[in-house]
Amino acid sequence: MTFETAAMIVAGAAAGGFINGLAGFGTALFALGFFLEVMTATQAVSLVVILSVVSGLQGVYLVRDAMFNNTRRLMRFLLPALVGIPLGIYALAYLEAHTLKLVIGFFLVLYGGFFAFRRNLPQIEGEKPVADMVVGFAGGILGGAASLSGALPTMWCSMRPWPKAETRAVLQPFNVAVLSIAIILFWLRGAYTHETLYHLAIAVPASLIAAQLGITVFKRLNDGLFRRLLILLTFFSGAILLSREAMAMLG
Repeated sequence: MTFETAAMIVAGAAAGGFINGLAGFGTALFALGFFLEVMTATQAVSLVVILSVVSGLQGVYLVRDAMFNNTRRLMRFLLPALVGIPLGIYALAYLEAHTLKLVIGFFLVLYGGFFAFRRNLPQIEGEKPVADMVVGFAGGILGGAASLSGALPTMWCSMRPWPKAETRAVLQPFNVAVLSIAIILFWLRGAYTHETLYHLAIAVPASLIAAQLGITVFKRLNDGLFRRLLILLTFFSGAILLSREAMAMLG
């Protein structure tokens, strides 16, 4: 392994880990740009899902009290998602993942751009169990079809007036659970070669350290700033996704 390869892996792991520690999602969108420069797409994605889970477990522990106090809310998202994942994988036979990513990226940019700089953030009050289940189910389908399980839950949770710990207590366990299933699927496909394990040995420490830095910043944010951060990251996630897919079309 060359120094350049190792440096890109560390940079990608650190970028993804920091965002995951800060917001509870976004590892793939912020790490893949680095990883794809020095490894194949399969290696990069199989690596990033493990980093998402490993760094995400720190965030789950951080909001463990809020998670256990709101278990029913989390299950409204997670259980439908587990049903949606195999449906999303099945839908790949009929959907074009590239087009799906472009559509989702467009809506992320539209939503994030519209609300990012407004004085009043969107706010949906009260319990919405049916909507929670629909969002979770759709997130599972998108996770299986295009590895975008967190897109809709993040948009939905950013509109809910929950304290930041409660918001994260939905997003972080949701993403960790869905991506853990993705790890199993990658393993069954033989994605974790000796070379990928070498990459992991370099990436995991960088991701863990950077995630702790992100968690430190998260602790300093108030609830309003955290909601605004989610909306801003929604916009940037959509922009990154659109640019990556556009480059894939051109390249």
